[in-house]
Amino acid sequence: METLLKKHDAVMDRYDLEKKVGLVVDEWGVWTDVIEGTNPGFLYQQNSMRDAILASVNLNLFNEHSDRVMMANIAQMVNVLQSVILTEGEQMVKTPTYHVFDMYKDHMEANLVYSHIENKQILEGRYLPAVSQSVSVDADGKLHMTISNASLEEDFDIDCVLPRTGFKSATAKILTADYDTCNTFDNPDAVEPKAFTDVKLDGESLKFTLPKCSVLAIELC
Repeated sequence: METLLKKHDAVMDRYDLEKKVGLVVDEWGVWTDVIEGTNPGFLYQQNSMRDAILASVNLNLFNEHSDRVMMANIAQMVNVLQSVILTEGEQMVKTPTYHVFDMYKDHMEANLVYSHIENKQILEGRYLPAVSQSVSVDADGKLHMTISNASLEEDFDIDCVLPRTGFKSATAKILTADYDTCNTFDNPDAVEPKAFTDVKLDGESLKFTLPKCSVLAIELC
């Protein structure tokens, strides 16, 4: 996705430096095997913590390129591909991807803040950064940080520098589980956000340990 965004942006910049034309990512997400026993043509598939990580990475990329990306649509919303909800008769379950969207909603209508992180590649010989992040500030002056760890083996100590800020408090919630954990109709809350208290704010310094296979949302005010 990052390669697609950068290449399309480069081509569009040749003809539209003022960015009058927006880029639309019309469908994105994971396409895996359908749930056994369902109609293959309906593309009804499960959704795991792995898919939550992928959703986080993509949403961070869309935020990073928000000067060009005007709209991005996950495929799909209900019961098809990387759905945010699954239904069966009168039953409904929120997928891990749903919870990522909920954790990211504070970025809406906010202003993107430049952020940079020293990263680690987690696949030898292939480009796959472990950590993905985006940061924004809302109309009330609150800073929102979303950050994910795609590594299945390693936690990372994160030490953020927040220059010229006067934030006094930090609250956070985390979504984490084994990569193949899913929410089912029998266990709908196997993957759900929890309060995260391992965040230390001290002046211009913000420190925390980002667990493996996790998505973290932090609010500073």
